[in-house]
Amino acid sequence: MASHRRPKQPSRARVTVLTTAAAAAVVMSSQAANAAPSEKPSKDEVKAKVDKLYEQAEQATEKYNGAKEKQEKLQKEISTIQDNVAKGQQELNDLRDGLGSMASAQYRSGGIDPSVQLFLSADPDDYLDKASTLDQLSAQQVDSLKKIQEKQRELAQQRAEAAEKLKDLSSTRAELGKKKKQVQGKLASAQKLLNSLTAEEKAQLAEEQNRATRASERDALSVNVPAGSGRAAAAFAAAQSKLGTPYVYGATGPSSFDCSGLTSWAYAQAGVGIPRTSEAQTGAGTKIYSVDQLKVGDLVFFFNDLHHVGLYAGNGQIIHAPRTGTVVRYESMNTIGGPFMFGVRV
Repeated sequence: MASHRRPKQPSRARVTVLTTAAAAAVVMSSQAANAAPSEKPSKDEVKAKVDKLYEQAEQATEKYNGAKEKQEKLQKEISTIQDNVAKGQQELNDLRDGLGSMASAQYRSGGIDPSVQLFLSADPDDYLDKASTLDQLSAQQVDSLKKIQEKQRELAQQRAEAAEKLKDLSSTRAELGKKKKQVQGKLASAQKLLNSLTAEEKAQLAEEQNRATRASERDALSVNVPAGSGRAAAAFAAAQSKLGTPYVYGATGPSSFDCSGLTSWAYAQAGVGIPRTSEAQTGAGTKIYSVDQLKVGDLVFFFNDLHHVGLYAGNGQIIHAPRTGTVVRYESMNTIGGPFMFGVRV
């Protein structure tokens, strides 16, 4: 006879757990259904993020410029040392040939000295250490041996210096590549944000920039501020001639510039050489901490790390190469995005 067992009832604890889980699932489902889709950032929010990325890109650009300048300097120094080593080696060979000729002449006359034979088959440094043999040499031979020893030491020092600079060059190249990637990464992120804007929003941003530039130009030209030296005036005129030229990171002109590329190029047109990077340019002259004391053509520096520089244009305006996507233009010092630190009169 079949057994009729009563089905086992779930425990109260199990029922409670299942009920709670089901209720939680319903709540989460309801919240997910009612949650608003992620909102697209506004034009102003995108602009703020892009401006920050451009600032970071400019910081990396100035470090890139510094590494590039160091690389070029090291390459020139290494080339000079290598040329000197080649010339020195030829001089050493000539000295050896000369001493060998003297020994040959002595041999033909039957008067070759055993000590000279020793030299020709041994290290001259070791040979000269044997002071007892020096009195067996002619004064001319002694002089030749000393010159050879001196030249060998000089060449060894130059080769060691070249080796150290080559190691430094290798690390500088690695740093240069790293900084370049940082710049490109920041610019790519900024471009991605800009691409998220509608055509209308992009046009609005461009018009805002154009209005700001036109206003700064009017302000700069409305007041006659005395220029500094003739060189500063000439540098300022050179920068003015490049208004509208595009910003390109790492560029020093004449068809594109970054911020310190513009200032160094402008002063070069005035016959004055100043350093390549903004930080280095702070040491190009006398520092001026009051805006009221600035003159047209003075260098002006911004941000705590001094990564941005322009030329003072008068009435609180500057000429500068702002950032990627812009051109050389006038702009108010109040809209740079970072504090004015000081000016430099070259």
